[in-house]
Amino acid sequence: MLRSALLAAGRSPSVRRLVEANPLTKPVVRRFVPGTTPEDAVAATRELSGHGMFVTLDRLGEDTLEAGQADATVRDYRQVLGVLAEQGLAERAEVSVKLSAVGQFLPKDGEKIALDNARLICEAAGAAGTTVTLDMEDHTTTDSTLGILRDLRVDFPWVGAVLQAYLRRTEQDCRDLAHAGSRVRLCKGAYAEPESVAFQDKSEVDRSYVRCLKVLMGGEGYPMVASHDPRMIAIAGDLAARHGRSAADFEYQMLYGIRPDEQRRIAAEGGRIRVYAAYGDEWYGYFMRRLAERPANLAFFLRSLATQG
Repeated sequence: MLRSALLAAGRSPSVRRLVEANPLTKPVVRRFVPGTTPEDAVAATRELSGHGMFVTLDRLGEDTLEAGQADATVRDYRQVLGVLAEQGLAERAEVSVKLSAVGQFLPKDGEKIALDNARLICEAAGAAGTTVTLDMEDHTTTDSTLGILRDLRVDFPWVGAVLQAYLRRTEQDCRDLAHAGSRVRLCKGAYAEPESVAFQDKSEVDRSYVRCLKVLMGGEGYPMVASHDPRMIAIAGDLAARHGRSAADFEYQMLYGIRPDEQRRIAAEGGRIRVYAAYGDEWYGYFMRRLAERPANLAFFLRSLATQG
């Protein structure tokens, strides 16, 4: 119930205005969002890479309904990729792109516009010597996103996909994508979805995650294990060993600001860990999903507000 309420609040313009207007909120948000500008994103990349970690940068913003806003998102990504290359950080960082942020929902030719804009970002990433992963959003976008992924991989075979274990279809999607050269980030999922398409019980989602992990680890692609759950992290390591994967043959992924000590531990022990760092002014929806994912995040938020107050 709490998770559903927080996710609903994340879509509420009135709650958004209330949260964004609170002067005590932004200092707390900095735990999960390293900043609002490309310079902030690059600085976070430099710091994290200095601790032996890799990074994926996400320019916040989604559900874009204006072509100019989509164009601005593309320009920002291309700028960040250019700076990463100039500063020798491209081998440590890629970018994650939400297709809804680059035009997927535009009323006319949205999918084509999103594909064309994603190509521009991929071209910049290729020139910089790094990669792009397409973020997954709610279930209504899954087929569209995977279709655009297939089109992009014709010219950019390294484009990564994200699959969400709480969707009932995902185990089959893992089978379809567990081929040589394919990069797949497996996460549990962070949107409110109906029971008809998604598992609702945590134990069911966990079991689905493990089934999907088994498919990806047993395939020929490159699994990216996006989880903060110690049990899932341990299972992933066991499955990787069982299938003869070295530390370079898969990676763990965690969100910026969540379990940073564990992130450093994995890196220190020779594991490959990538931190998902989101930046930008449009932080509200992302922030609310982070609160909904783990009660500890909400408790931290409320404690911080009480302390600052």
